[in-house]
Amino acid sequence: MFKKILIANRGEIALRVIRTCKEMGIKTVAVYSTADEESLHVKFADEAVCIGPPASSESYLKMSNVIAAAEITNADAIHPGYGFLSENAKFSKICDEHGIKFIGASPEMIDRMGDKANAKATMKAAGVPCVPGSEGVIETFEECEKVAVETGYPVMLKASAGGGGKGMRAVWKPEDLKDAWDSARQESKAAFGNDDMYMEKLIEEPRHIEIQIVGDSRGKACHLSERDCSVQRRHQKLTEETPSPFMTKKLRDDMGIAAVRAAEYIKYEGAGTVEFLVDKHRNFYFMEMNTRIQVEHPITEQVIDFDLIREQILVAAGVPISGKNYTPKLHSIECRINAEDPFNGFRPSPGVITTLHAPGGHGVRLDTHVYAGYAIPPNYDSMIAKLITTAQTREEAINKMKRALDEFVIEGIKTTIPFHRQLMDHPDYLAGNYTTKFMEDFVIEKEIEE
Repeated sequence: MFKKILIANRGEIALRVIRTCKEMGIKTVAVYSTADEESLHVKFADEAVCIGPPASSESYLKMSNVIAAAEITNADAIHPGYGFLSENAKFSKICDEHGIKFIGASPEMIDRMGDKANAKATMKAAGVPCVPGSEGVIETFEECEKVAVETGYPVMLKASAGGGGKGMRAVWKPEDLKDAWDSARQESKAAFGNDDMYMEKLIEEPRHIEIQIVGDSRGKACHLSERDCSVQRRHQKLTEETPSPFMTKKLRDDMGIAAVRAAEYIKYEGAGTVEFLVDKHRNFYFMEMNTRIQVEHPITEQVIDFDLIREQILVAAGVPISGKNYTPKLHSIECRINAEDPFNGFRPSPGVITTLHAPGGHGVRLDTHVYAGYAIPPNYDSMIAKLITTAQTREEAINKMKRALDEFVIEGIKTTIPFHRQLMDHPDYLAGNYTTKFMEDFVIEKEIEE
């Protein structure tokens, strides 16, 4: 087992890793930028090393500084958390070259799953369902018609050079295909100087559901059930829950088998997440694989009573997994509390927290690195806390979250707490009737200040 682990991250995830290391009897090293000197992760680690100025490029992303910090403190492993260097193949390789265990995926694995085209081809070969469509660029309209029939309507035409929604057309029936083909190509040519098109099946009323997996050095993998991450704004998750209100036993079994198949096919080592899009008919399709721990991992821990960070460390130390697949015994919801103003387009709101009262009580978990008097720097992601509630049923977990949000007081800055209060009362959310499009129609009502 490792004697000392350096946590190459900041904030609540660094503190989260430190806590598990302490429980395992492992010494910890925190790294920090000059903007993070007062963060709790710095205060609670056994040792702390400043690795640079506030800019991430000069501190948390500067590999030479992180490696130097590990070497001068004699750390024998590095836990990258999420973000920053957690999915950086070069950093994983450098750790290996310096005789430091990277608690994460191998460089080859990160490269293989980081490239979306390569990842999709790999998953197809593994027998994991992928979004059907053309194999590459469609050369002629006749080929376009053929692919549409093979794929099955509705389909989505997409510009190969596309971005920002340009050159995309949803087509619901054959008679509309020609107009869509012509207009999409014309728009793509004007926007990108390129009218190459490809086609994918249009996923109707998509939900973003991910499966947590763990693989060991012996090629064995297991899954720890699903998380529903469909409530998103600009592809950023706002809240997550497990089990998904959309899930059935058959769907969970099928998705779990597919995720384990994916992990074992590539001989994945470590904790990871296989992410799927699920349509309204409960057909699921591989989207991507994250080769790291996820922000929303606590809800999985809560419903199966399992420490995922501990499992990451054990697997990295060569301990085999049990191979058991897990299903939720409880219901858990996570709300991401960001230093943002939800009444002003979620504009970032850095500054000094003047007052903080944390919620508590049975079934309430708060992962955070902030406190009253803490100055939130403007240099990093705006998430300052994760509020997690767990109960016997979804209804109880929601009611517990409402109560916890009402108790949660943060003053001096704006936060997303008011947004989450309103979300927990929204009829469609309460009914579990939401997709990745949910936030497009969500209207945040200005609260009356007392």
